[in-house]
Amino acid sequence: MSTSSDTPKEPSFRESVDIMFNRAVALMDLPPGLEEKIRVCNATYTVRFGVRLRGKIETFTGYRSVHSEHMEPVKGGIRFSMGVNQDEVEALAALMTYKCALVETPFGGSKGGLCIDPRAWEEDELERITRRFAYELAKRDLIHPSQNVPAPDMGTGEREMAWIADQYRRMNTTDINAAACVTGKPPHAGGIAGRVEATGRGVQFALREFFRDSQDVTAAGLEGTLDGKRVIVQGLGNVGYHAAKFLSEEDGAKITGVIERDGAIVDTGGIDVDALQAWIADNGGVKEYPHGTFVADGSKVLEEPCDILIPAALEGVINMSNAKAVQAPLIIEAANGPITAGADEILREKGTVIIPDMYANAGGVTVSYFEWVKNLSHIRFGRMQRRQEEARHQLIVGELERLSTHLGDQWSMTPNFKQKYLRGADELELVRSGLDDTMRTAFQSMRDVWHSRDDVKDLRTAAYLVSIDRVAKSYKAKGL
Repeated sequence: MSTSSDTPKEPSFRESVDIMFNRAVALMDLPPGLEEKIRVCNATYTVRFGVRLRGKIETFTGYRSVHSEHMEPVKGGIRFSMGVNQDEVEALAALMTYKCALVETPFGGSKGGLCIDPRAWEEDELERITRRFAYELAKRDLIHPSQNVPAPDMGTGEREMAWIADQYRRMNTTDINAAACVTGKPPHAGGIAGRVEATGRGVQFALREFFRDSQDVTAAGLEGTLDGKRVIVQGLGNVGYHAAKFLSEEDGAKITGVIERDGAIVDTGGIDVDALQAWIADNGGVKEYPHGTFVADGSKVLEEPCDILIPAALEGVINMSNAKAVQAPLIIEAANGPITAGADEILREKGTVIIPDMYANAGGVTVSYFEWVKNLSHIRFGRMQRRQEEARHQLIVGELERLSTHLGDQWSMTPNFKQKYLRGADELELVRSGLDDTMRTAFQSMRDVWHSRDDVKDLRTAAYLVSIDRVAKSYKAKGL
């Protein structure tokens, strides 16, 4: 995390989560002891294991943290990064608890990490490392369909989830629900349509819901709709890419800046997201991209004028050293913890509206929930009802065609209406529908608290209030 010598009080990611938690519980009336029960991490398991690679035994350190078991299974990604440490994993597990409560997925919070640079190993080596890590976790029920269900995170994806699922199945040959031990799998291996795009799609749905309410839009000093809004995205990975693509292609937003590892591309006329992503895939970065202006110090582009800023990479990129210079009136946290608690305070005082990470990037866990349900039910969504829907629609279209013939030139159906209307919803459409409903409902629960309470000045506090209240009710119902 970047800090400067003149800001020694920069809180760590873990401290930031605690500060924000404390700010919220101070406004609540929780019974003594329950506040502490919700705050603390229940357990963190540290594993050190060896794998024979390149003629010698390499030792790796991994973590799986369980923050809250008010609901089981617990849910949370596994990240592969050299920056993984116990503090970070525990803070992320806490965020998962609040995130799941906020979007009403029936999970507790967990998180895992392996201290490794995935780019330093060949695919077959990485598979052996991943399988061994999965073995160490699964034999302690830290991977289990009814107890602990991991998912992809930074540095992991469908490939790693397929390896983990297969490893669990090898160890539990008679578990009929083995596929539900992990989510984010490839579609052909028990995954679900729309999981890869889910977090970026969730960011889009979150912004759509924000712009539906004029009170919210006015609070950010903006007006109108998403159409024409200038957007800067930091990190064109899975989340940033899909968010930028959908906002520009479907909502008319203009991507004016993209920040990557090796610098940034700025183009006030709008950036072609697909073309830039293809360039990054081929060249490893944005340098020498032929369109727009290259800025060597990418972090400076966070301070460029725009309407919406989407930090979609690492935590702590907006901190006490640069928060004052950030000009965006609306920031949506697509990454986990991109704004430190210190920066959060500076931005709130400036009147910046922040759509918080625990809500903004919950698209991933929401669609993971759908995948888990699909694995447990052993049937894909839409299989039972799709053709029946089409048959019912056919009745209406048949009547409209009869009417069109009868009226001649006076009336006819709009071109493409028949084709669009007849199609029954497939799995992807049902997943998107469920995600849209989840993101809308969760935002409305935050909005109600934000606008109805004078002591709640921002969406982050509102999000914590809603989720902590739900966790507290769950514990009370258990008799704790």
